[in-house]
Amino acid sequence: MKVVEHGLLPVREIENLWIPLADGVRLAARVWLPVDAERRPVPAIVECIPYRKRDGTAWRDGIMQPYVAGHGYAVLRIDLRGSGESDGLLGDEYTRQEQDDCVAAIAWVAAQPWCAGRVGMLGVSWGGFNALQVAARRPPALAAIISICASDDRYADDAHYMGGCVLTEHAVWGVAILAQAALPPDPALVGPGWRETWLQRLDATPEWVANWLDHQRRDGYWQQGSVSEDYAAIRCPVYAIGGWADAYRNAVPRLLANLTAPSKGLVGPWAHGWPLMGVPGPAIGFLQEVLRWWDHWLKGAETGIMDEPRYRVWMQQAMPRTAGREEQPGRWVAEARWPSATIVPQRLHLNPGRLAAAAEAEIALTHRSVQYNGRTAGAWCPYATGSDLDGDQRADDGLSLVFDSLPLTAGVEILGAPIVELELAVDRPLALIAARLCDVDEHGASNRVTYGVLNLTHRESHAAPTPLQPGRRYRVRLQLSDIAYGFPAGHRVRLALSTSYWPIVWPSPATVTLTVYTGASVLELPVRPAQADDAALPPFGEPEGAAPPAMTTLAPGSGRAEWRYDLAGDTAELAFESEAGLERFDAIGIAAGVGISEHYNIKGDDPLSARQAMAWTLRRERADWRVRIEAKVELRSTAGAFLVHQSLAAFEGDTRVYARDWNREIARDLV
Repeated sequence: MKVVEHGLLPVREIENLWIPLADGVRLAARVWLPVDAERRPVPAIVECIPYRKRDGTAWRDGIMQPYVAGHGYAVLRIDLRGSGESDGLLGDEYTRQEQDDCVAAIAWVAAQPWCAGRVGMLGVSWGGFNALQVAARRPPALAAIISICASDDRYADDAHYMGGCVLTEHAVWGVAILAQAALPPDPALVGPGWRETWLQRLDATPEWVANWLDHQRRDGYWQQGSVSEDYAAIRCPVYAIGGWADAYRNAVPRLLANLTAPSKGLVGPWAHGWPLMGVPGPAIGFLQEVLRWWDHWLKGAETGIMDEPRYRVWMQQAMPRTAGREEQPGRWVAEARWPSATIVPQRLHLNPGRLAAAAEAEIALTHRSVQYNGRTAGAWCPYATGSDLDGDQRADDGLSLVFDSLPLTAGVEILGAPIVELELAVDRPLALIAARLCDVDEHGASNRVTYGVLNLTHRESHAAPTPLQPGRRYRVRLQLSDIAYGFPAGHRVRLALSTSYWPIVWPSPATVTLTVYTGASVLELPVRPAQADDAALPPFGEPEGAAPPAMTTLAPGSGRAEWRYDLAGDTAELAFESEAGLERFDAIGIAAGVGISEHYNIKGDDPLSARQAMAWTLRRERADWRVRIEAKVELRSTAGAFLVHQSLAAFEGDTRVYARDWNREIARDLV
């Protein structure tokens, strides 16, 4: 990244600014703005998340926010109610109260003497979600948003359910927010009442995972905060951004297809995070792109950003799926609108072991997956740490029902969502199916291009699932996640089907035998013909930002990830251990550390043996202050219920000041 130190407006920082709300709660904000903003008011940009402005997001904030402020904006990083230094309690994600708070904060910001009255909102993940949600509330001062790595549908495309299947991300995310929400405010900013506030937060800790599992269908809980319920409610311009290696990429094309307000979409090769630091690369000059958007919509400047194609994506090229891949080969391509009339559906019929343009006589093929099929999947929501990206798929392909094309005589590029239509039957009333689209090279290496899963009881509706009749034949449509990918000449297209995908989704309560009727089943690829205009796309600049905050490593980090197999017992375990060490923010003297442990266990022929054990340890230390949080979540199941254990302990120094365990048994609802 290029550090920019000259040519920017002088910026002053307000370490902690209180934003008052009508009920007496104060939101804490960290602010960067031009030094003369009170004489020459500027537009404001807000980001509202629960990840602690003081010692959580401070490193990336130090790179991004002064840079944007130096181009004539007031930038506010606001801690949500009940997080960081803000008052109140955090009871759940994406609540109506959270949206109310954001709407009120925007109105307050717009009325300040240093603000010109127009406000933008942006964020990654949680902040991308609530940017969309708040836009749907239409606060008068909100002029535009940027939503990154987020979703328009909290049930279909978030960390809880996928295709009606229960994601193990329930517990991954659940233990993370359990730990982070339990940290106290900093006494240096809130004063001697910090401990009382901390204990109130701890006492109000929600049962995160259990509460989400209480809603296994797409009910009103998930509809609240899903802007897909009414896209027309959003009237301000939206820039939707994602990454092909991220779990949240599908919302970008859906938003473009459904929003009536002005919108743009950008999808790079990245995992979950900011495109400024995007991995797999190439990262881009994201802050320059952000400023073009804000300058156009908040300042009325002609930046040309709305004259460019509406949807721009990184067309990925084949590469070996090795751990720690830093760069994803490819090139930028664009569509003037989305959906695009240039996309041509190509139908490939499933014949025994083959994909072909013509269907052969129908044959019934049966398959039953081992429960640890999915061990090359990587994480559901990767951050590109190396071990969390998908790997060579051959191990899982060998455990799946596989259909291959002949070697391609010419390259084929796809853009959009591949669709699998299957004529099938199963021998159980509850079953799931996983479909992986893979690229197989001349040596047999298999790259996962995209995938999808479907709880077959949700084949017609996520709101009103129905059990299957064993042995009955069904026609099922499974839409895979959107992707842009080029299959080279000489490679083969592979479709791999399985009845398990552990540890991405929780297994069905009993082993399932699947029957697929070839000749009647089809794979549809969204083929994108080459377009000469792609070569004329303006390049993104190199990443730029302000100088990162000074930090000192007090203890080094370490980590490992490995699959372990017991051949005699036919059991598999994924063990992931990460210790981030201890890093001190030199300007404020606080050292922050995190330790993460994830264990996934399952027996090859017993879905009820599935066990997921997650643990987080968070530390905050200063010369006169030391706190630690220990959080754990364990998820198991019986044939009829999920068993959720959650525990939380908090320490001041070496003294435990809080400890609690929760145990819940939640009935399985056709999953």
